Amino acid sequence: MEKANNAIVKVPEVTLAFWIIKIAATTLGETGGDAVSMSMNLGYLIGTIIFAAVFLVAVVAQMRSERFSPALYWVTIIATTTVGTTLADFVDRSLGIGYAGGSALLVFLLLTSLFIWYRAMGSVSVTTVSSSKAEVFYWVTIMFSQTLGTALGDWTADTAGLGYSGAALIFGGLLLALVIAYYATEIPRTLLFWAAFILTRPLGAVVGDFLDKPIANGGLAMSRYNASIALVAFILVCGSVFRQRPAEASH
Repeated sequence: MEKANNAIVKVPEVTLAFWIIKIAATTLGETGGDAVSMSMNLGYLIGTIIFAAVFLVAVVAQMRSERFSPALYWVTIIATTTVGTTLADFVDRSLGIGYAGGSALLVFLLLTSLFIWYRAMGSVSVTTVSSSKAEVFYWVTIMFSQTLGTALGDWTADTAGLGYSGAALIFGGLLLALVIAYYATEIPRTLLFWAAFILTRPLGAVVGDFLDKPIANGGLAMSRYNASIALVAFILVCGSVFRQRPAEASH
């Protein structure tokens, strides 16, 4: 039983600070991913390979760690958002599947990951991530959710014609609805967590695009580099101000 407790401390407690940092991290994933693939002109495929390598290194370090490290955890989360950004763009644009097709494919992969995780472990709650096997499912699921969020954000803002601010209001409203459901209904908390986790990614994607796209296209025309630096600074401040504790193990 002690081994389970040691494993679960690597996953943070889900609090308001968690969600604030999560949204900032997903926004950074958008601006950082675009900075490498577009501003540096490396392309989506090369960008994906670079960030996938960073993601694998971070996940291995996270899984080998014997204690909860907020810095390591959030570096791994940011790695999933950056590789999710470039991978989604590669699938949607370079492969020509389109936002709708890419979103449908990623929904299938995400649901399949959750289904296999549930069948193998009996729960998909983050409080039961108490073994290396569960950690693998956890990070694979997060990877799919981050990639899906990028595709959904781009589809809503561009194809659906809502623009960045309109899409941000949509996803922000959906997140608010989940908060209300958390306090006013008996909907399983695990379901609400994953729904919120998924929705924070498209919110971050459209906010990231809003920051760096030209004013003529509805953005603020910040450079991707400046936006990324500002977001890194914000995350560091939040990490210093808000004390993050490990989640309690569920047995």
